[in-house]
This record gives sequence, structure tokens and C-alpha cells, in this order.
Amino acid sequence: MKDEKFKSGFVTLIGRPNVGKSTLMNQLIGQKIAITSDKPQTTRNRIQTVYTDERGQIIFLDTPGIHKAKNKLGEYMVNVAERTVSEVDVVLWLVEPSTFIGAGEQLIAEKLKKTKTPIILVINKIDTVKKEEILTFIAAYKDICNFAEIIPVSALKGENTKVLIQTLYGYLPEGPQYYDEDTVTDQPERQIVAELIREKALRLLNDEIPHGIAVSIERMKERTSYREEQDSFDEGSHQTQYQDRGGLIDIDATIVCERDSHKGIIIGKGGTMLKQIGTHARREIENLLDCKVNLKLWVKVKKDWRDSDFLMKNYGYDRSEK
Repeated sequence: MKDEKFKSGFVTLIGRPNVGKSTLMNQLIGQKIAITSDKPQTTRNRIQTVYTDERGQIIFLDTPGIHKAKNKLGEYMVNVAERTVSEVDVVLWLVEPSTFIGAGEQLIAEKLKKTKTPIILVINKIDTVKKEEILTFIAAYKDICNFAEIIPVSALKGENTKVLIQTLYGYLPEGPQYYDEDTVTDQPERQIVAELIREKALRLLNDEIPHGIAVSIERMKERTSYREEQDSFDEGSHQTQYQDRGGLIDIDATIVCERDSHKGIIIGKGGTMLKQIGTHARREIENLLDCKVNLKLWVKVKKDWRDSDFLMKNYGYDRSEK
């Protein structure tokens, strides 16, 4: 597979919250690693994924959105995003299709002007606008920064993503294959599982709760075999039969929130909301792990955990890495 022209390097995705960074990364590597939702600040850590083909290997760093921090968690997220710009070979700056360049984009542009790293502007969500409007969006942005390229894409539909990959290879140096061909992420399974559970909570819960939740995996243990219940009906009688099956993974997880009132909403009347979160999460976790999953969820209150260095580190956000 390797030859003297094998390209490899690191590419970071930056932009304001909710512009589609995680959706684009998932689309590019062809597998869901980063969680997505219609709420901002979904991504909290730098998530590293790998794209490999005969041309080379691209390591993508999906970062939290750059925004004005309101607490220690917010500061951590912004620092993670800003730090990666100087550590990579190419910066992908994602924006939405608009002729209005707001304060958030102006802030990012000012930060990017300080770097010598090639910057590719990616105008995302072109599936939501008319084709003839795209040139006006390019014109609005072209002078705000010294861009190496401007590429319109639809992360959701996969439009122009092959062009984006080809363009990236043009800016990467010749280099080694850092990961095996079948590697798609360096994220521990526990972290991905926790994020999938948090994603389902983000999508199902009311707006006032999601930013104040974290998910902690307490136990993740594989069973080599288990007995599955099967109901059978024979001439009006009902029997429960047990059939031996292959592997199953037991997962115990805790959803952490900041207020007692939030705990009640997450659990729901008669436990209905928590059951919904668990059911949706279990399906995706089973797809990820390719086996049956027994998922048990609990809810705990940890007041103001987003302003506690100790609790943030406990839930996977280590500010000492700044």
C-alpha cells in the first residue's frame, strides 16, 4: 500500500458551535464517532478519527465550537479548539451559507490570522440553499482571511466531500502511516459509549438541561454467553423458553446533572424518559460494538460540576492538558 508519495498529516475542524463539524467528520470517515445534535456545544473534547486510502492517511481532529466561555467547562472547550490550530497541517474552518459574517466568525478569523497553517474555508449546509446563491457566500467570506481554498459542501448529504478529501491530500506532506488501515478512531470505547448516551439525552430532553449533563461509565464488562428469553405459543398456552446466545456487554452508566429538578425531568414520569434515552442509546451502542448490550442507567445530581476542576476531570474533561 505504501509508496514514496504516501501522504499523511493532521487536519483540524474548527468553527462556531452547531455548524456541522461532527457531522462532516462522521461523513468523511464513513462511520459515526462524534455525536451530533441540533444544540450548540455538543462536542466537548477533541475527537480524533482516521481516514485511510491508497493515497495516504488523514487524521481528523474534531474540536468543540469556539464561543464565549461562561464557566470552566466553556473555557476548557475553547482552549481545546484554539490549541489544535498550531498543531496540525491543515485547518478546516466550517461556516454556514450566509452573507452575514457575525461576531463569532470575526473572532475566529482574528485568531486564524495569527497562524501560518493553510486554511480551507468549508461552507457547509449547501443543501439548504439554492445553487446560484453559493457564489455570493464565497464572495462574502473570501477576503476575511487568507484562505488556501474555499469549498462548499453538504456534510449531511455527502455532497462535495470527495473533492474536499482530494484537496486535503494536496496540502499534506509525504509521511508515514500513523495508524493501521482499519483504524477509524483513537477514542476509547468507554468514551464513545458515554458520548452516545449523552447524544440521546441531548435530543430527547428539554433545552434547559443538556449543557448541564455529563455521562460517566461505571462498568463495561463482556459476558461470553447469556440466556435470551423467547416467548412461544402452542395451542393457546404460553411458555418462556431460554436460548443460549453469544457475547453480551453489560454497561452501567450514570447521567450527571446539576439540579434536583433536572433529575426528575431526566427520569420522567414513571421512568419513561430515562427508558427512552436508554433504548435509543442501546441500539446505537450495539451497532458500534456489533453485539448485544445490556444497558442500565442511573441519574445523579452534582451541583455546579461544570465549575469544578475535580468533577470535570472525573467526567473526562481534563483542564490540566491546556
